[in-house]
Amino acid sequence: MNLAEVFLIAVGLAMDAFAVSISNGIIIKNIKFQHALKFGLFFGIFQFIMPVIGWFCAKNFKEYIENFDHWIAFILLFIIGGKMFLESFKNENENVVSEKNILSFYNMIILAVATSIDALAVGVSFAFLDNAESGLNIWGASSVIGIVAFVISYTGVYLGRKIGDIIQKNAERVGGIILIAIGIKILAEHLLEA
Repeated sequence: MNLAEVFLIAVGLAMDAFAVSISNGIIIKNIKFQHALKFGLFFGIFQFIMPVIGWFCAKNFKEYIENFDHWIAFILLFIIGGKMFLESFKNENENVVSEKNILSFYNMIILAVATSIDALAVGVSFAFLDNAESGLNIWGASSVIGIVAFVISYTGVYLGRKIGDIIQKNAERVGGIILIAIGIKILAEHLLEA
């Protein structure tokens, strides 16, 4: 597997993180460098770690990971997206979805795990390619995946802010709907493959 192939896989894996970054960028009113950096780091680190974990677990746990990874991603994104959507109907003074909540460690971990479960499955598939002929190095491939996820997620926050300026009033609803849609997409892709 060459660098171009790993890069394309990395871009594909980063699309969920990109969409989540955009949806959160829509909601954050005053984007600062550290906000975008936080999304980039969380998503980049998890996109780096998950293929490595998948690679190490592949020989013993492949069938278990494939059987439920999509359900975990769907449930996590549905809960967070649903919460954002429902809270968008509260009065301005009652609204709980704030920068502090969005950027909380707990929320960032959930989003990073939910958007990197596919990377875990890719790590499993990498384990079966890891031989002399494939030229695959799990550490190199995971590094590329992590760096691409960092750049794409970092950029997504700023892009979301631009979109947020356009749709302002319904930003939280749109952000919540995007997260739910990503969860449904992940679930549908896996169920249709079965």
